[in-house]
Amino acid sequence: MSIIKKTAYLLSQFSILTVGLVVGSFFNSCDRTRNDKGYEYFPDMVHSMAYETYSPNPNYKDGKTQQPPVAGTINREIVPYPYSNTEEGRARAGQELSNPFTPTAGNLVAGKEKYTIFCGNCHGEKGDGNGYLFTSKRFPIKPANYLSDRVMNLPAGEIYHVITNGYNTMGAHAAQIVPEDRWKIILYLQHDLQHIK
Repeated sequence: MSIIKKTAYLLSQFSILTVGLVVGSFFNSCDRTRNDKGYEYFPDMVHSMAYETYSPNPNYKDGKTQQPPVAGTINREIVPYPYSNTEEGRARAGQELSNPFTPTAGNLVAGKEKYTIFCGNCHGEKGDGNGYLFTSKRFPIKPANYLSDRVMNLPAGEIYHVITNGYNTMGAHAAQIVPEDRWKIILYLQHDLQHIK
């Protein structure tokens, strides 16, 4: 047999073997059970050795993995709000809290932005209580009118307390609006909508 014929024969055998390996790999890579993910490079990184949140855990006396926080601890960067959600707490907040921000252009722009996002849908663009949710009849109770004499005479600390804890039908917004933005909303409200200087 000549060298050319031997080479052609070996190439044909090699190509048949290659095609067979590719087809075999293709079918081998299909997972029929969806439980076997095939080969893993670092299985210890894929399969965590940690206990899952709600799984039993022999390391604790109560046998639970999820433990309550240590008594007296607070989340990082969260300052506990010291005023209770009562009429007395609201009045005390009005007497003791004052706005730490001044009505600079930047603070007023930030306050308007946050007011538009969080307050405008209910209290209206002008603060008159005619927001979209009320005018569209999606919300049956008219929100507070910030331009009324009663609200215009409220101290900034009392408004801050209402934003934080809610009041009457208004829910608490402490989880949605950070304290600094609450104060900037009040700046915008008092300076631009109520025109209190």
